[in-house]
Amino acid sequence: MKFLINLLLAWSILLAGDFTLNSPDMSGQLSKKQEFNGYGCDGRNISPLLKWANPPKKTKSFAITIYDPDAPTGSGWWHWIVYNIPKGIRQIKSGASKLKLLPKGSVEGLNDYKTKNFGGACPPKEDKAHRYITTIYALDIAKLNIDKNANPALIGYILNSHSIQKSSIVGYFGR
Repeated sequence: MKFLINLLLAWSILLAGDFTLNSPDMSGQLSKKQEFNGYGCDGRNISPLLKWANPPKKTKSFAITIYDPDAPTGSGWWHWIVYNIPKGIRQIKSGASKLKLLPKGSVEGLNDYKTKNFGGACPPKEDKAHRYITTIYALDIAKLNIDKNANPALIGYILNSHSIQKSSIVGYFGR
């Protein structure tokens, strides 16, 4: 039985490929550039540069989320959700949210700040550094028809139900 489980695990790793996400802005320690401006934070609130490579062959679109599981809410905090990113796109430029430079057809979903754009890191003062998990989803559908005011958890649920594969990176920020 153990052999069969190990064989299945090895096979799934081989099938997973090399779908990767990279960002000089969201890996390691976040900076003032990605810190929110409000709620006691005084950052620049600039969305990160994100690049991805080697998506699964059957990808029809992409989505991106930035999520803080350490927020003291009991359910984490959604900082950014972008979906309906066309399958030929491989990067999002720094500042794309604020400058309205997202790829044509992309949609920014509602975040937990109740805005439809990038909302930077803003953990409570003297709390431990929070984790900011940035995830790229390769989706099996070209367009998600989601109500424009859907809450972030519902969007996350729908993304996971259409996900072929995903890749994440973790950045940290504390005040």
